Amino acid sequence: MSAAATAAAASKVLVPTMADAVVQRLRALIVSGEFRPGDRLVEERLSEMFGVSRPPLREALRILQRDGLVQSLPRRGFIVIPITAEDVREIYSLRFALERMAVELGMPVQDPSRLQPMREALEDMRVAAENGDDEAVVEANSRFHLALVSLPGHKRLINTYEGLRLQLELCMGYNLKFREQLFGDRKDVHPRHAQLLESIEKGDKEAVLYEIAHHGNRSFLDNLDDLIGTPG
Repeated sequence: MSAAATAAAASKVLVPTMADAVVQRLRALIVSGEFRPGDRLVEERLSEMFGVSRPPLREALRILQRDGLVQSLPRRGFIVIPITAEDVREIYSLRFALERMAVELGMPVQDPSRLQPMREALEDMRVAAENGDDEAVVEANSRFHLALVSLPGHKRLINTYEGLRLQLELCMGYNLKFREQLFGDRKDVHPRHAQLLESIEKGDKEAVLYEIAHHGNRSFLDNLDDLIGTPG
């Protein structure tokens, strides 16, 4: 294949499809809580809302089903995946285990460039929190923790975390709303992550492990039964 043909093929791969666009918009609505766990996703309404035909919408729903955000039920179609307090505890316990493994394998950080994605996500988090943009806060938060897990360059560890990422973003959205109710301010999300990054930059593994274990999640996890319970 010629260089021109290779470049043309690469550019086609990078162009988002209609289904990709629907995935992003629908995912944002689910993570933000606009669509709640157990809500039915009516294709006719979604087609009208997004201005797309049924085929790309159905493809998007299948992608979100694969990623664990929606579920297909016989004779009911797609619904937002029901999530219980126990589900959230399982998701967070797996996240903690993966992040601890990343710290054990990746610290002290030998390649300073691996820290740059964390710094960029942290700055985006600060701006989003100041602007009151919960969706952007969750997205930046997710990128920050993915960058943390990526520190050792362990491909299978990263892939495992990626498989959990969308469900984790849903939990992050719940946590953000809970902390705002508890403290009346979402902006604490930035200083908490700034402290975590500072400990990583210093190479203080014990401090990082402590921060991960006490990363603003304990009150949230302790109150899950009242916050979420079992979807109706």
